[in-house]
Amino acid sequence: MKKHPTMLVLFCLLVIPSYFWAQSNSNELKPVTRTYALTQATVVTEPGKMIEGATVIIKDGLILAIGKNVKIPIDAQVVKADSMYIYAGFIEGLSHTGIPKAEPQQGGPQQAPQVKDPGSPPNNLAGITPEKRLAEALKAKDKSVADMRKLGFTAANVVPNGQMLPGQGALIMLHGDNADKMILKDNTSFFSKLSGARRMYPATVIAVIAKWRELYRQAELAQTHEKAYKKSPSGMTRPSYDPVLQAFYPIINKEQSVFFKATDVKSAYRVLSLQKEFDLPLVIAELKQGWHVADELSKRKIPVLISMDLPEDKEGKGDKQKGGKKEDKKEEAKDDDPFKAEREALMKRKMKSLKEHWANAAQLEKAGVTFGFSTLDVKSKDVKGNLRKMIENGLSEEAALAALTTVPAKMLGVSDMLGSVATGKIANLVVTDKPYFEEKSNVRYVFVEGNKYEFEAKKPSKKGDPNAKVSVAGKWSYNFEAMGQEMDGILELVDNGGEISGSITNTAMDSKNDIDSAELNGNELSFSIKIDGGGQTVTVEYNLVIDGDSMEGTVSAGQFGTFDLEGERISNPDK
Repeated sequence: MKKHPTMLVLFCLLVIPSYFWAQSNSNELKPVTRTYALTQATVVTEPGKMIEGATVIIKDGLILAIGKNVKIPIDAQVVKADSMYIYAGFIEGLSHTGIPKAEPQQGGPQQAPQVKDPGSPPNNLAGITPEKRLAEALKAKDKSVADMRKLGFTAANVVPNGQMLPGQGALIMLHGDNADKMILKDNTSFFSKLSGARRMYPATVIAVIAKWRELYRQAELAQTHEKAYKKSPSGMTRPSYDPVLQAFYPIINKEQSVFFKATDVKSAYRVLSLQKEFDLPLVIAELKQGWHVADELSKRKIPVLISMDLPEDKEGKGDKQKGGKKEDKKEEAKDDDPFKAEREALMKRKMKSLKEHWANAAQLEKAGVTFGFSTLDVKSKDVKGNLRKMIENGLSEEAALAALTTVPAKMLGVSDMLGSVATGKIANLVVTDKPYFEEKSNVRYVFVEGNKYEFEAKKPSKKGDPNAKVSVAGKWSYNFEAMGQEMDGILELVDNGGEISGSITNTAMDSKNDIDSAELNGNELSFSIKIDGGGQTVTVEYNLVIDGDSMEGTVSAGQFGTFDLEGERISNPDK
């Protein structure tokens, strides 16, 4: 089999299972050069500062030079970035990027581990594993790494999944073929949640807080004992060296911050109470209702990681209030409706709540709170739209950029390496064809430690309507172009009372593939397929908009790219 080191062949690996074995047993080709010259761009060196018409030189993973008249090395690959914008690579303040989603337990979600004494269970079953290192859970090839990198993120403070104390966080680079190569800085965060264990202690929020206090005080005593024993062991009992308690030592010594997930106002106040009691070095993470505690956070100088997960305006009322054309006559209350006043009052309360959540970041900016962004709960496809939603509701673009770059770099103690575009820093960069926060901007290049990723600009596509009613059943023909090669195929869909199933083929497949996770939201259809071969499994995602008997959208093959797809229905069982 003849192999060509091109993106097309890499993409074909996703649709021709027989290629998997050869790929898994071949050596990864290194780039011809690791020196790049990005020319004639607007370089946003840090929030509020930029150089127009500048060139950035990258060499051996570092930023070698920035300026208008820099000399381009003879071995540099020139990237013509005329009219483009260069930013420091974005940093996820707290995330699960690279952590595979947990598989459902046998017996269903309500099944809990069996323990002899639910009042005093083993720590690992109770969700108390603060000593756990991220490298144990991190998977370099997890799809989330490519998804976030495509948005401009180049580094992430990643924490394990779990309950009360899931484990230690680490700052990773979104590039590399194994966990150890990806980790830039270990033990960056002591991750904590108010999530209780199931059917065992600590099961409630109050119990979690009580257990937290207990562990902290035990750790103080244990550390004191260890220090005294090390100084003069004569006549003293040997310390137990409990790894759970030892994980608290950097917190006690103010050498590490507690990144405490607290989404709502009640949780935030509970965490603030713990902080005051123990004088914790604290970062409140995934905060969704910060406007309620903004003044307290500002007064106590508590940094925050705002959730990038925003509630949706599913009924489109926000569009109506802004003067949009969206209408839904079915939702209009009739004049003789006895509940009209109540419905209108309820809708006003809903819109007030939505606006408060959308303006959460703006309120914290106004109060002078230091904040970055947490991506624990958000879907990657919603990140950019939610950023725009925050800006539309009062967040300044300068503060938004700082929350993506300089603030998390400072929080994590890596400002000398990341967070701004400066000579000598790691070459983590994102290059866009328009200012990043503009609605139609596209990420064209991302550099992670000088490793280049290139992306195609997306063409304008039809927008989905969550209120539309469409039929998807039938046989559809479709085509898309992947790196200059046309792919044609057939998609067969069955609608069984709202449950969508079916199969798909194309010219590169030798058999049908069943579709997974099919979901129809208005006229937006999404599903995925899994390609197996050579011991590897790759997920390919389809996101389509249905308009009568036509469809258009994208097929995404992770790090291999996203491609525009068009199709039409060739048979309809409903007609």
